[in-house]
Amino acid sequence: MTTTSASDRATRGGQGKPLLSIRDFKVEYRTGSGTTVQAVRGVDLDLFPGESLALVGESGCGKTTFGLGLLRLLPRLGHASGQVTFNRGDGTEIDVLGLDGRDLRQFRWRDAAMVFQGAMNAFNPVLKIRAHMHDTMRAHTKASKQEIEDRAGELLRLVRLEPSRVMDSYPHELSGGMRQRVLIAMSLLLEPEVLILDEPTTALDILTQRSVVDVLHEVRERLGFSMIFISHDLSLAAELADRVATMYAGRIIETGGVRDMFYKPRHPYTLGLIKAVPPIVGDLPDMESIPGGPPSLASLPKGCTFSPRCKFATDECKEADPPLIPITDEPGDAHEAACIHWKDVHLERRVQDEMGTAS
Repeated sequence: MTTTSASDRATRGGQGKPLLSIRDFKVEYRTGSGTTVQAVRGVDLDLFPGESLALVGESGCGKTTFGLGLLRLLPRLGHASGQVTFNRGDGTEIDVLGLDGRDLRQFRWRDAAMVFQGAMNAFNPVLKIRAHMHDTMRAHTKASKQEIEDRAGELLRLVRLEPSRVMDSYPHELSGGMRQRVLIAMSLLLEPEVLILDEPTTALDILTQRSVVDVLHEVRERLGFSMIFISHDLSLAAELADRVATMYAGRIIETGGVRDMFYKPRHPYTLGLIKAVPPIVGDLPDMESIPGGPPSLASLPKGCTFSPRCKFATDECKEADPPLIPITDEPGDAHEAACIHWKDVHLERRVQDEMGTAS
């Protein structure tokens, strides 16, 4: 097994050539009436070698559709467009949306893999874990039976599972946390450079979540893959990510380093998500939820899509949906936000921090 420590990743954290370059990426669904609904609207995003990117937002904002679209796993009525370029480690540039047939199948497990939200639904219930491992490897390689056993056993041990116990089990004989870790191990069989995880801890209790998060830390440190972590849990995003992107109504509306995003958000939606998370120490303050809910993608509001829920909104916000622009109000910023009132958002967060420190 190839191992790469964090210190060896020269391009980690947004330096150098992107591993995955996404430009004007859109996903549309055809409806029964013949119209189309755009679930992902013109996303521009880069994922760098060795980087962990968290994609956060409420349910219905397009996060899962975005992940499925990148791997061309959309249902029949879905269609992805734009440009998705994967820069393989050997220097080969791959046009992901142009792949078809065998090339697409090879890309999916060898270059990029996905860990789905419901682990139980990702397995065939009548096949043992051993059969899942063998079928996956044989579909993409000419590895021998013993090589597959060795590789599967190595990965299962890496995710803190005993191969002799797990390989001969059916999925229903494993706990939720065990199934999730098996799915992580299986996704890494062919050493992909990109791993997309869609809410991998949602259905798990808090102790099992802790175990899965620890496993992800260890496995990523050992294998050095890049990761897109899709979640609505900001505490997990803070722990697993190097960089965070906030998604709302099918668009990326803010990006930045993980510390910068949590301590200095510039978009009111990101600020609202942070304020809705209870602290883990000290007294429990009055929680502030974001009023309303995400808009219907079939009938988006005029102007900024967040304006109907935003306390900073003015008449100007209803004229146009603001683009994602660089924010450089402080030295060293690598921050972008789609808000014309980002200075007011930043000021409110700073006042909150000062009040918290004073108390």
